[in-house]
Amino acid sequence: MGSAEEMHGWTVKMSAPGVLAVVTFFSMLPGGVLSDMRCTQGLEAQQFAQGSTHLHRRLKRGWIWKQLFVPEEDPTPRVIGQLKSDSDRGEFSIKYILSGEGAGDVFEIDEYSGEIRTLKKLDREEKAFYILQAQAINRRSNEPEEPQSEFIIQVQDINDNVPQFQNEPYVSSIPEMCPTGTTVAQVTATDADDPLFGNNAKLIYSILQGEPYFSVEPKTGTIVTSWPNMDREAREQYLVVVQVKDMLGLSGGYSTSTTVTVSLTDVNDNGPTFQHHLYTFAVPENAAVGTTVGRIMAEDGDVGINARMTYTLDDDLEESATFIIQTDPVTQEGVVLLAQPLDYETKRRFVMAADAANDHVDTRFLDLDEFTDRTTLKIIVQDVDEPPVFLSPVYEWKVPENAAVGTLLGGVSARDTDTVDNAIRYSVDKRSDTTKAFKIDPNNGTITVARALDRETTDWHNVTVVAKETSLNHLSSSVVVFIKVLDINDNVPRLARDYQPYICEGTQAGELIQLLSAVDPDEPVEGHHFYFSMVPEKHINPNFTIRDNQDNTAGIVARRSTFTRKDRTQYLLPVVVTDSGSPALSSTSTLTISVCSCQPAGHCPTGGVEALALSMGVSLQTLLGLLVCLVTLTVLSILMLMVRRHRRKQQEAQDVEVKELELPETVSQKVLYYGEPGGGGAGRDFRPPAVPLRHHPHRRRERRLRREDVRASIRMSLRESHLIGPEDDVFKQFIMDRMAEADRDPHAPPYDCLRIYAYEGSGSPAGSLSSLESLAAFEIVPEQAACNTRPYVVKLTPWYGGGEEDTIF
Repeated sequence: MGSAEEMHGWTVKMSAPGVLAVVTFFSMLPGGVLSDMRCTQGLEAQQFAQGSTHLHRRLKRGWIWKQLFVPEEDPTPRVIGQLKSDSDRGEFSIKYILSGEGAGDVFEIDEYSGEIRTLKKLDREEKAFYILQAQAINRRSNEPEEPQSEFIIQVQDINDNVPQFQNEPYVSSIPEMCPTGTTVAQVTATDADDPLFGNNAKLIYSILQGEPYFSVEPKTGTIVTSWPNMDREAREQYLVVVQVKDMLGLSGGYSTSTTVTVSLTDVNDNGPTFQHHLYTFAVPENAAVGTTVGRIMAEDGDVGINARMTYTLDDDLEESATFIIQTDPVTQEGVVLLAQPLDYETKRRFVMAADAANDHVDTRFLDLDEFTDRTTLKIIVQDVDEPPVFLSPVYEWKVPENAAVGTLLGGVSARDTDTVDNAIRYSVDKRSDTTKAFKIDPNNGTITVARALDRETTDWHNVTVVAKETSLNHLSSSVVVFIKVLDINDNVPRLARDYQPYICEGTQAGELIQLLSAVDPDEPVEGHHFYFSMVPEKHINPNFTIRDNQDNTAGIVARRSTFTRKDRTQYLLPVVVTDSGSPALSSTSTLTISVCSCQPAGHCPTGGVEALALSMGVSLQTLLGLLVCLVTLTVLSILMLMVRRHRRKQQEAQDVEVKELELPETVSQKVLYYGEPGGGGAGRDFRPPAVPLRHHPHRRRERRLRREDVRASIRMSLRESHLIGPEDDVFKQFIMDRMAEADRDPHAPPYDCLRIYAYEGSGSPAGSLSSLESLAAFEIVPEQAACNTRPYVVKLTPWYGGGEEDTIF
């Protein structure tokens, strides 16, 4: 349907007066000429006016075209073509209009002449052609003279692009020794110029570097080998420089080059080769098994898997059994290892052959025998001063446990394997024989019993014997001697445990009461066999018998019935146990069989209060009552003891208060208050006592000693106060000493804060005021002191003679 509509539109355009023809110019070669095509409308117009529908005749078009192509990269504006209508008579009555791609920007048209010009240079690689539309309009009527027509301006290519290689860089590898013509790689280059126009994009490849080893196919860029048998060991890598040119390599074209890195991969075309025919090594004779003796290396020019090899020692030689060789997987060296102990005195030199063979062979390049090489190894054993060697690696002896002290057990022997045969001394390692049960002769190595043995205490003795050379180095070695102590029948059998059998009331005759078994520390070879029996008596035991089960067990069986606790609560039964040793030993154990009031299930209580009651022969209720009474008495005793202790503490506290009133040093322990009220009397209230002074931590003991001296001095002064007066030198010296002492002691109150009553004079009606002599008149009643928590004070007013001053202690 679209085709029919298009054909109908084209018919209308072509049959209309002044139909605009569409002409396209393609310039493929430089200098190409675009043909002019003219169209007329005479016959077409007549047929259109007559309404004819037959358009099979060629009609003349109304456009006149010139050349329409432009070369690229031309910076000069130039006329590239001209559009002209048949209606144009040169009177400039026709106006040409250009539209489409690049119109006004890249191309412009002269509206009077119809010439098309370029405005700037073009790039074919950017845009190869432009599609534009042209129209002719009558200037007077402003009507189109011709229908709009479409045409193409082609951009002509020039050689302005350099060829470019793709997929760089190029790296390739080929195996060495490959034949001539082996493909290495293919390089590819492209040119942005037009491949259909001239030779601008036609490329040619060539080799600049890499000949004569490589060559390149000129048209495809394929690189191949041109040299036979290239050896990787001689040269591993090649750099091939390939050049590409456009214009088929003609002069004036562009060219570029690239580098191809060609590496030769390895093939196994080389066998291992030893650099020396003889390798010499030295190893000390005391080297441990597995010690590395030395390393050998066979050179192989190949790498990787082709260079892997295996080393072997010649199996035909006796020496190869003493050593082994292994291949180091990293360095591909042959490591010679010691496989057996060496002895300088036995063999001092070893000579053997070693082979190296490739693991992977390729017979395309070498014969099979060329992949193996052989060398000789010479190993020299060095002499070393070695410790003594015992003739046996271990000793094992047996001795009965009743062996007498001095019994010979056996002897150990060691020898010096060096060429110089040094004397050897033997000793027992004290750490292995802590009991000192054995003794060894230091000269000949014989071991004897030094103490009595007991298999039941230690059945095996592991004694370490040390053999030491008497040479300067004092080399030593040791060996273990296992001594097994054999058993003899020296222990009596005994019952397996402390049996406590019981028989229930109402047990019938023949019933089993207790199953017995025995143990014996001895271990006879044939095993234990115990015999159970009763102690032989004149009369047969009427109550019990022992039945031997012949399997190292026996049973106690009742002989009669009607056992009751009323008749008897316990029975004693001696049991004799005899072993099967030689001589046979026996022991007697006496079992206590209790008569029990068993529970319904036949169980007899063996623990707790009930069992205790049964053992005492009293009922359970009676025993519980006794226990309650005992607990009650214990609690009362504890309470009485606590009350007595509390009363004693109270009495001690009262005695301390009384003593404080009696002792003069209470003055130094209390801060005294001396009041001078305005007019106090006998009934005034006393102020509360001050806080006691703290004792100096370092002067407590010193002050206690000094108080005794002060007390004695005060008493003597009071006794002599009626003989001396206030002006006496002794009295004055006493007062000065007390004041000086108070001044030196920072923890004592000032001495002048107290009133000192030391001398009242003879004939004073008040008498002496000393508390030491008048304490009886003011004796404190203990009951009152216990109830009064305030400090005890004494009013001095009655003796002082006035009420102006009070002194409170």
